[in-house]
Amino acid sequence: MSAVAQQSLPLRAWLGLFGAMRAYHRYDVVGLDRILALDRPALLVGYHGRPIAYDLCMLGVTLHERLGYLPHGIVHGAVDAQPVMKWVADGLGFVTGDGPAVEAVVERGEHLCVQPGGTREGCRSFRHRYEVDWGDRTGYLTMALRHGLPIVPIAATGIDDGYVGLNDGYALGKRLGAPGKLPLWLGIGLFGPFPFSPPLPVKITQLVGAPLHLEADGSVDRGDRRALLRLHAKVKGAVQALLDAGRGR
Repeated sequence: MSAVAQQSLPLRAWLGLFGAMRAYHRYDVVGLDRILALDRPALLVGYHGRPIAYDLCMLGVTLHERLGYLPHGIVHGAVDAQPVMKWVADGLGFVTGDGPAVEAVVERGEHLCVQPGGTREGCRSFRHRYEVDWGDRTGYLTMALRHGLPIVPIAATGIDDGYVGLNDGYALGKRLGAPGKLPLWLGIGLFGPFPFSPPLPVKITQLVGAPLHLEADGSVDRGDRRALLRLHAKVKGAVQALLDAGRGR
């Protein structure tokens, strides 16, 4: 049986869609060798472009071509309670939380991927573009420390220009009590509002930073909140630096 035939339906659809989007966005990657040169699994930590991190989806296709698998996205635990969403997530190799599935990924030596900003970062207005906004979310650091994973900071230019955001969708969804903490965001793309319109055909360039080894200066207690926040600031700073450099700042 061919490798393509062995792929799940969600994976085939994913590779086809975001493979085509690479051409649409004239996508390229700067620093891909920083991932390919790793001899151990890593946590790819990215900026969440609006409204979905489709730059990282395109990066996943590129890595699939080189490594034979998609980096394992970390998704909300609520996915497990929805049969269709769970079927899609399982077909793509995504994982929830930090349990046995993550341990199995690490044992196989495969990379994980997360966007700490989530919809808080991805569903903002046009007034806030290319600004890292992760709050004090440090769960990704606890996971990286538990499994001894280096962190690879990732960002992209063009990713905030595909849609023109008209409001803070995260704040509005929270204020109105939207189910599942869904954002209520209005963004305008090529033919009208998201999700009924594709993004504008902007060029997207992925930027991969140098791996960060969290315990390079000594061991870190995962229960030490201050230590985690210092590391958090370091990782956020690395991602923001990529965004600024990419935009010539």
